[in-house]
Amino acid sequence: MNWRGHFWTLGPFLRHNLLPPRVPDWRRWETSLDDRVVGTLRLSGRLTERGAADTIVVIVHGLGGSATSYYARKAARAADDAGIDSLRLNLRGADRVGADYYHAGLTEDLAAALRSRALEGYENILLLGYSLGGNMILRYLAGEPDPRIRAAATLCSPIDLEAGARAIDRPRGFFYRHHVLNGLKEIYRNVAKHREVPVPLREALRIDAIELWDERIIAPRHGFAGAEDYWHKTSACHVLDQIQTPTLFIAAERDPMVLIDSVLPWLQNATTLRRIVTSHGGHVGFPQRVDLGLGTKGTVESQIIQWMQAPT
Repeated sequence: MNWRGHFWTLGPFLRHNLLPPRVPDWRRWETSLDDRVVGTLRLSGRLTERGAADTIVVIVHGLGGSATSYYARKAARAADDAGIDSLRLNLRGADRVGADYYHAGLTEDLAAALRSRALEGYENILLLGYSLGGNMILRYLAGEPDPRIRAAATLCSPIDLEAGARAIDRPRGFFYRHHVLNGLKEIYRNVAKHREVPVPLREALRIDAIELWDERIIAPRHGFAGAEDYWHKTSACHVLDQIQTPTLFIAAERDPMVLIDSVLPWLQNATTLRRIVTSHGGHVGFPQRVDLGLGTKGTVESQIIQWMQAPT
């Protein structure tokens, strides 16, 4: 990895936060689900409807992100340009107003969104997941996915969570680790206002490593024995061969957050996926006109959505 990976990770993030991309009109979307620990939870998102569309793409954000993350906005715009609807889903707590927080394998949130009343009229559903959201989508597809799902795609997904956590916890990952943990702590701070949490808020805010966060915050809440148990049970790398849905897996050689060496060994046997490893881009950030080799045109998101509409 070299400076270009950092540039294409940080550059698009900074550019789109200074000059947010245009997004199509949307309305607030909500649904509920029952959790055996917390009870009834509300999920939210941003739904764009074109009126007569029979296809929708459900966009799942990465760790510490939300429906307002710049890449989710780009995906919604690409869907609108393609003439289809979109739902930018907030996993539980990601909207900073919920009473719980998510983890990498919590497919219940995605399943609840797909069976919500607002989505019941769609004949075709496409799934697009960024980073950790991609891991969740892959885990979901390896189970019993909604039969309306026609195709899926993931970008820069840490399918080996242990390798991903240990890489970002290294000294050179400080900036990215700090950014991700800040987002997770915002969520945790809000949850602590609603109910008792595993670790006192002041103590949780001092956590400075992903492994420690997973060990002390994620594992006790969601019934894992610890961080390593959580990583093993929720990493998508163990179930890739069970996916039957046409799925596009995109990784970047210079990704500074999900190191390519943590992905490639698992992809060798993932023959049911269409795999693309690009030498361009960083973590979920890419040059405007990079060619993914899909026979489609436009931004990365546009190429992906065109491919999902007619996967080959």
